[in-house]
Amino acid sequence: MSYETLLFDINDGLATITLNRPKKYNALTVQMYHDLLDALKQCAQNYDIRAVIITGAGKAFSTGADLLEMQSMMSTLDIGEALRQGLNRIVLAIRQLEKPVVAVINGVVAGAGGGIMLACDMRFASDQASFVFAAFSNIGIIPDAGTTYFLPQLVGVSKALELSLFANGKNRVSADEALQLRIINRVIPHDDLAEQTQAIGKQLASMATVAVGLTKRAMYKATERSLAEAVENEAQLQTITFKTQDFQEGVMAFIQKREPNFKGE
Repeated sequence: MSYETLLFDINDGLATITLNRPKKYNALTVQMYHDLLDALKQCAQNYDIRAVIITGAGKAFSTGADLLEMQSMMSTLDIGEALRQGLNRIVLAIRQLEKPVVAVINGVVAGAGGGIMLACDMRFASDQASFVFAAFSNIGIIPDAGTTYFLPQLVGVSKALELSLFANGKNRVSADEALQLRIINRVIPHDDLAEQTQAIGKQLASMATVAVGLTKRAMYKATERSLAEAVENEAQLQTITFKTQDFQEGVMAFIQKREPNFKGE
């Protein structure tokens, strides 16, 4: 699959989507929105894809919307509708994809790039990565791409406001600080980032895909529901997993004291 603004690779059940405008720090354009939505659609529909990595080429994950493109469209731009058709669909596609999606943060991430990163299920960062959540307030707008939803859940409302509003040098969050704040799962030495995250992705791709996808669905739903609703949802989803071949394989492997060979079925 070939895209104008992305690299798209499938290897051992793992799809790697690389935002590929390195000279522009992977700033997001309308074309990139279209490309990314299509790539995520392919990930959802392709049975052979069982886990997904999203990363960036060059020195950045993404620094958010391409402001030069946005300025050129300003006279006709309906920003609300643009968000509904672009970024909103992307973050929803990531969250609704019933396969694990891992953000690999290779460098700086800012603005809407942060929203895409936060929408992913897990986040692994280079020790050279940095995070700028105040890119929105610096140009007089509010955080978008799901940032107002995701960030307070991770760091609390007060800290999310601090990170989002104070546009100064101290507001650039290092990888170690992001780990302490629970924004990311792990910090990895930069030179080892690609190798280690590919191994993580392939491990996820080797798991019982249906159960992994339904675990993702159940955990996100649980944050929006009461305990009674959450346990009922677990009962409904567990009924599905018990009918999979991977469940049968998992039980047999446990009984036979061997590693399971999951097929995603």
